[in-house]
Amino acid sequence: MEGFRRESSVAEGVWAFYRAGGIRVSPGMERNFMTFRRALITFALCSGLPSVALAEEARQVEVGYAITYLGFTGFRINLTARFSDQRYDVESHTFKEGLIKAVTINYDGRNRAWGGVTAKGARPAGGSLSIMVGDKPRSWLALYGPDGSLQEKHEPSWTPSPDKAIPEDKRRGSLDPLSAALQAGMMGDAVCDRPVPSNDGKRRIDVVLTKIGTESAATAGVPEAKGDLITCSVYTRRVAGDFDDAPKEAESKRERPMKLWFARLDNTPFRYPVKLEAETGFGTIYGKTLFFRERPLTEEEKIAMQR
Repeated sequence: MEGFRRESSVAEGVWAFYRAGGIRVSPGMERNFMTFRRALITFALCSGLPSVALAEEARQVEVGYAITYLGFTGFRINLTARFSDQRYDVESHTFKEGLIKAVTINYDGRNRAWGGVTAKGARPAGGSLSIMVGDKPRSWLALYGPDGSLQEKHEPSWTPSPDKAIPEDKRRGSLDPLSAALQAGMMGDAVCDRPVPSNDGKRRIDVVLTKIGTESAATAGVPEAKGDLITCSVYTRRVAGDFDDAPKEAESKRERPMKLWFARLDNTPFRYPVKLEAETGFGTIYGKTLFFRERPLTEEEKIAMQR
């Protein structure tokens, strides 16, 4: 009976974030989770990619994250990155699971980014998004020019009203979340020093990180870390596009930023995001690393990347 009461309480709390109808969801849990997802996708790769991307040996990296709410896993984020001959191909898969999947609207998102790697960092060539909310799919393909220009294709087609369109000057130089992550990943210890532009085809935002201090591995609860962890506050700042909620409400989220911990987990100078917390009106959302794996590419995988 006690277990039933607890699950009922959680379900009621989850549903309190939603309003009925279509695929539009309330500015509660879904927006907090989507903000959390953008931050994780943007920075989950940031610290792990450079050492692999610049290595001589072709490699594959896999990273897994879990996002929990009220003690229940709500979202999983799995990332796979491949590097060979100064090229990269990265994919992420974000999906709900557990009780929150059972009692809330369906969400499944995939993001892919590809391009080249130079001594100066990532050189994005393209990115794609495929998102399912409820039973409504949406996809977006972006091809990047050397001058920062952007060619894109929406499916289904999207013709926003003027007040919800992304102006050309805001589109130029903007990247899908994974491509933005690759560029941010070259910052090393300066991971919290500048905003990162992100574009999902309909919304142009900046992910803003600010360093707030350091913590010992023991204090942070990450005993496997080598040395102190860097802690940063994280929030998203809208730039232009089609947002569900009012601008004033969205901008007020700056008052309750997320908190992200970066740690060194190996003998390289790069830092990996290992822990994340986000306060909401209904409780705290937690993010943690489930696994980090890397291996050499097979010959077949190397050949596939050349196509």
